[in-house]
Amino acid sequence: MIIPLVQIDAFAESLFEGNPAAVMPLERWLPDELLQRLALENNLSETAFLVDRDPEDAPDPSVPAYDLRWFTPATEVDLCGHATLAASSYLFEDVHPGAGLLQFSSRSGWLAVSRSAEGLLTMDFPAETPEPVEVDPAIARALGVEVVDAHRATDLICTVADARTVRDLAPDLTFLASLPVRGIAVTAPGEGTGFDFVSRWFGARAGVPEDPVTGSAHCQLAPLWAERLGMREMTARQMSPRGGTVAIRLQDDRVHLSGRCVRYLEGSVTLPR
Repeated sequence: MIIPLVQIDAFAESLFEGNPAAVMPLERWLPDELLQRLALENNLSETAFLVDRDPEDAPDPSVPAYDLRWFTPATEVDLCGHATLAASSYLFEDVHPGAGLLQFSSRSGWLAVSRSAEGLLTMDFPAETPEPVEVDPAIARALGVEVVDAHRATDLICTVADARTVRDLAPDLTFLASLPVRGIAVTAPGEGTGFDFVSRWFGARAGVPEDPVTGSAHCQLAPLWAERLGMREMTARQMSPRGGTVAIRLQDDRVHLSGRCVRYLEGSVTLPR
């Protein structure tokens, strides 16, 4: 069996920035154990697997539809932004060059991705409003910084004083991996950076010590910063060593995350029958 594999940098303006994702289109679903092994072999923060779906079973029968799943090297996840952006980039360029919209069935429900005339890709994702929680001194010690406040949704979100603190973080990843959350987002106002807010995301428990750019984390960060800044449209920067920019627009209980993609490689995987 031969499976195409395309590696794409998502939320990237040029090669070697943003978040690399593997995209593997399948003719049919393979066993979960095999999908997990493929993701581990790819050794990227996410591998996106997709299978063509009859549009008649989708919300809009006129729009191409796919089933979409995401795997880290360690586990399957409920939502992944950068790998969805990468999968959409592949489909728009290689399969549906004339399309302006795609729809995906996922563990987080139906998702849509649109493409502008300038090539900007925009994902329509569910927003998730985090709730305030007490600051855990042990987590602050593991981060090595003073935590101003903390919130909890899918991830634990810790706010710190400024962008420099976010950029210089050197956390204890072993301790963070022991926490009963998918990941830890550390965020701060973007004053002095040209962005509305900045962040980094650590997901050692999910097999991703630090994710370069995390779309699903911005589904939680967007409502938090929208309330604090009084803004519905924002531009965020994830300050990982690779770095990446996410354009954000909140609309009711949805968040629109926009970015660009750059293709890095194309190949194929040969599996024994």
